Amino acid sequence: MIAPGRIAALQMISTPDVTPNLDTGVRLIAEAAAQGAQLAVLPEYFPIIGGSDAERLAVRETAGCGPIQDFLAAAAQRHGLWLIGGSIPLMADDPAKLRNSCLVYDPAGRQVARYDKIHLFGFTKGAEHYDEAATIEAGPPQPVAFDTPFGRIGLGICYDLRFPELFRALGPLDLIVLPAAFTDTTGQAHWEILLRARAIENQCYLLASAQGGLHPTGRMTHGNSLIVDPWGMLLARLDKGEGVIVADLDPDCIATVRASLPALQHRRL
Repeated sequence: MIAPGRIAALQMISTPDVTPNLDTGVRLIAEAAAQGAQLAVLPEYFPIIGGSDAERLAVRETAGCGPIQDFLAAAAQRHGLWLIGGSIPLMADDPAKLRNSCLVYDPAGRQVARYDKIHLFGFTKGAEHYDEAATIEAGPPQPVAFDTPFGRIGLGICYDLRFPELFRALGPLDLIVLPAAFTDTTGQAHWEILLRARAIENQCYLLASAQGGLHPTGRMTHGNSLIVDPWGMLLARLDKGEGVIVADLDPDCIATVRASLPALQHRRL
């Protein structure tokens, strides 16, 4: 039997300089803890949104060792909460690339899960162009979930949102967590509808923690961090700018939705 829990999404507008981004993270994690959060989630690439791939490659860390990882472990322990570190750049097997990795720490500051982004974003529209595969090494096709006192949590990062089979492979889940740095172009078209669909089809809560605003590099990210319930209703939203949103994860809500519409039991494929 799982217990209720308060969950928080932290939204940032990260810069090319790691130090001020960690300072922002300190402040937002403390704010979430002050609001009673038992789990807090940072956005994708919270330590750095650089102006070039080289800047991100330059701050890669070896798994288990580095100032960004030390920061996450210390913050989780200091506030006694579960902390999902958005994503950070870690060393890859290919020395010219990085892994886009989501690390999870328990309230004692121990790393309990790691997910390396599987699906790599590619997009071209006019002058706007992205090709993550040029500098990012895809993680192994192994979905990652972990257990907490307030339920089983499945992990994805940003572009993974477009691949519903990833989350179905993890189910049943109580919460999907998706740190992101969605572009404003694709975000305006698809962000909210895809997030609500993932919550509805998996009959679980969904927390999406985003980069949100105009970065010093000139990049615009979509923001709109959301917390969605198992019926697809929005519980909290932050449009643009830095900040924290919180909501309560209620296991009775999950049970009621699944009992009244047992779609997960009706699957045939």
